[in-house]
Amino acid sequence: MVGGLVLLARSDAAKEVEILLLRHQLAVLQRQVGRPRLSWADRAVIAALALRLPPARRVGMRMLVTPGTLLRWHRRLIARRWTTSAGRRPGRPSIPAGVRALVKRLALDNPGWGYRRIQGELAGIGYQVGASTVWSILHSAGLDRAPRRSGPTWQEFLKAQAEGIVACDLFHLETITLRRLYAFIVEHAIRRVRILGVTAHPTGQWLTQQARNLAMDLEDAGHSARFLIRDRDSRFTAAFDAVFTSVGADVIKIPVRAPRANAIAERFVGSVRRELLDRILIVNTAHARAVLHEYEDHFNTHRPHRALQQAAPVRPLPQRPADPNVRVLRYDRLGGLIREYAQVA
Repeated sequence: MVGGLVLLARSDAAKEVEILLLRHQLAVLQRQVGRPRLSWADRAVIAALALRLPPARRVGMRMLVTPGTLLRWHRRLIARRWTTSAGRRPGRPSIPAGVRALVKRLALDNPGWGYRRIQGELAGIGYQVGASTVWSILHSAGLDRAPRRSGPTWQEFLKAQAEGIVACDLFHLETITLRRLYAFIVEHAIRRVRILGVTAHPTGQWLTQQARNLAMDLEDAGHSARFLIRDRDSRFTAAFDAVFTSVGADVIKIPVRAPRANAIAERFVGSVRRELLDRILIVNTAHARAVLHEYEDHFNTHRPHRALQQAAPVRPLPQRPADPNVRVLRYDRLGGLIREYAQVA
């Protein structure tokens, strides 16, 4: 306002000289300084004053902006004038990170769920997410579709079927006279071991009879076998498999030279060798049978198992903690070869 009053008091000649001076100074600044950054207030003043000049004068003037820039500023002002949403970006709103993590969690916890099933579960929780969005989240996370994720892992399969898995194996032991004997053992997935017999001639007929005895023992105990795991020894004949298939069990043969596939039985064979057979001389078949049955009873009723949280297969852990003031007794088995400890009642 004050600047405008001062200009009215000046003569036209003084104004022309001042304009020439300002234009020359502007030309010097444009040669030395880069492109200036204008605020919205600067843009408004320049646009308003430029519109007041005649078109012929605007063509020959040195302007900081071009006519195209003025038009662009005007379009932005119109867009701001008629934009109703404040700062909203175009397109769909982004999915929160918590919802993405929840979608992945539901897919991993439930391999059989497809993206529409996950969408329904989210809706029940209170999250309204489209089915295509769920599919996009799973795809970007590298998770396959439900049919490809539905197959259980070996660990999940064995845990789910543990109550119905029976693993059998033959292992040999040497007597003091270098006679080789064979013991046939069966271990249930709950770590319960049954040593069915010891013989020097493990024929197919002998193994089949031991299988019949086992089937009757399981039936009397109220247990059922759904899977039998065995190796590919030729002494396991078709008659042997028929005993288990007749009670509804599937016979699973492990690959050739792959003892780890029958780890349940192989683990027991390693334990009985380290804890018993490597520390005793076997005299004959009767001696081997008595020693192995003694170890069988120790294995099932006292020996702790990590898979059972240090409990024995047929002996749970005490419900109450032990009293440190109560005396602990030691019980020797097989002449002290195996030792068991228990508190005095």
